[in-house]
Amino acid sequence: MTNSVRKVAAAAATAVLGAALAGCGGGAGAPDAGREARMGTPAASASASASTSASAAGAPAASPQAGAPAKPPTMAPGPNGLTPVFERAKQRTDKTVALTFDADMTSDQGPRAADGEHFDNPALISTLRTLKVPSTIFMTGRWAEEYPDQAKSIGTDPNFEIANHSYSHHAFKSPCYGLPALDGAAARADVDRAFAAFKQAGAVNTVPYFRFPGGCYDDQALRALSTAKVTAVQWDVVSGDAFAKDPVAVAEQVLDGVKPGSVVVMHCTRSAAPVTEEAVQRIVPELRKRGYRFVKVSELIGK
Repeated sequence: MTNSVRKVAAAAATAVLGAALAGCGGGAGAPDAGREARMGTPAASASASASTSASAAGAPAASPQAGAPAKPPTMAPGPNGLTPVFERAKQRTDKTVALTFDADMTSDQGPRAADGEHFDNPALISTLRTLKVPSTIFMTGRWAEEYPDQAKSIGTDPNFEIANHSYSHHAFKSPCYGLPALDGAAARADVDRAFAAFKQAGAVNTVPYFRFPGGCYDDQALRALSTAKVTAVQWDVVSGDAFAKDPVAVAEQVLDGVKPGSVVVMHCTRSAAPVTEEAVQRIVPELRKRGYRFVKVSELIGK
């Protein structure tokens, strides 16, 4: 397959992402005022913790909170107190990159899981551990409830940090790829419910970051979350892994897009992103060969 054909295939996969996965990671933009919220500056910083490898075969051997910043950095509020939005590190000479993975599951997908559909991807998590890649997992509360043992394993592994991807994976702005929309009060409660689900599962390496379902937000959504004291995290590199069948095309799309300080959006859902683990096996050694160092989002925000 030529590079051009692979890129076309990856672009098609990205389009399917909006239709079939309700746009999670699809990259919906914000209005001008919302974009100004990105101008916030780090309000708190913590030195980056050293990456600690855990066994790929089992639970992490390190102490539960060894890999999480004692006080994860956040950004100061944007104009008029809006929730700040982070897309890429301001320090763009340091060759660091954050691989982020959305662990998606909507509030009504329980029956599909009961019928055997896999919204998890243990092989991906194992590969990240084996390759010693610090990563940020944007998890829905519903996913944590469906897979509490995995949520705990990820959330007590110093290699990872768990960020909030809402509880229900409903939209915080409408329209958003056909997702049912939440009003301001319901949106704020949805975020709290997700954090509660992580705690219930026993995850301790959680960070005050939030990713909008579908990437859809506006000023109203940023205002609704302002009291949650979170930093909204978007991305600048779309992997195109959703429903992709060619891991080489996914890897090439990431490798073509990564720049110093980049945030890459990928998925941790076997049924929706079946070749992500294979793509990661190609992405990681190539970026390391190019001089990149993998970090969690918390380290990028702290720069």
